[in-house]
Amino acid sequence: MKILLIGANGQIGYELARQLPPLGEVIALDRTHMDLTDPDQVRAVIRYHQPQLLINAAAYTAVDQAESEPELTMRINAEAPAVMAQEAQALGAGMIHYSTDYVFDGSKNGSYEEDDATNPLNVYGRSKLAGELAVATACEAHWIFRTSWVYGVHGNNFLKTMMRLMQEREQLAIVADQIGAPTWARTISDVTRHLLTNGIGDTAMLDDLRATSGLYHLTAGGATSWHEYACFIATQLQAHRMAIKATADKIAAIPSAAYPTPAARPLNSRLSLEKMQKTFAITMPAWQSDVTACLSELIANDH
Repeated sequence: MKILLIGANGQIGYELARQLPPLGEVIALDRTHMDLTDPDQVRAVIRYHQPQLLINAAAYTAVDQAESEPELTMRINAEAPAVMAQEAQALGAGMIHYSTDYVFDGSKNGSYEEDDATNPLNVYGRSKLAGELAVATACEAHWIFRTSWVYGVHGNNFLKTMMRLMQEREQLAIVADQIGAPTWARTISDVTRHLLTNGIGDTAMLDDLRATSGLYHLTAGGATSWHEYACFIATQLQAHRMAIKATADKIAAIPSAAYPTPAARPLNSRLSLEKMQKTFAITMPAWQSDVTACLSELIANDH
């Protein structure tokens, strides 16, 4: 199978670029190979490579900065995926696209199902929702995976920021009223590869993708707040005998109102995994176990 991976230098794309090669020919592109703000270039690159499967792991993810760059955000997160989906359909190819919990406003009491009403609070969320709709409309064989609070060994993320700040500062103040599931980019990649091989090592045909085509929530199991997440990181760092200044007892819990940001965030980002589990018989790992594994790898890499 010929796979075109777009966004190979992002957190999810980095992991996919390392896990997908056993499935076939993988052409991994980053922003130096494809300008997502140029629809003609996006179209030309896809037509040149003619993939059987197109995976879009690229996105404009600077949530706060997006508030001042709405047109650029929409070009990258909505218009580019629309072109990708149109070209995939024209080639008879399948498409995998990653989205976000920020398509919801966080007002629901409980976990969001895939068909719950969307109502993004910020530019980033609106652009990602538009991207979802474009892909679902234009490409018959698609998987759209909504995930949340992504972190990994590659790129910038909350886990790595906390590791640094806990070594630099005596005290921290972290938002405690936003709830979600920290999700390891490697687990997202693991699940994607598993689904493409039907879990048995044989590459799935596009007919299989068409049969299960749709939108799915893909996060780690369980949920936590940013504050509890930070405290967990501190505890794990101490378990690894790392010298940190901001231990869990020195991390203050604050409300979102005490930490204003240009982009509003949903207070509830919990996503139901029931559809994913029922459709693919997959049980997602607990967020704690994945954070522990990723953190151990980061510490080993530093050493």
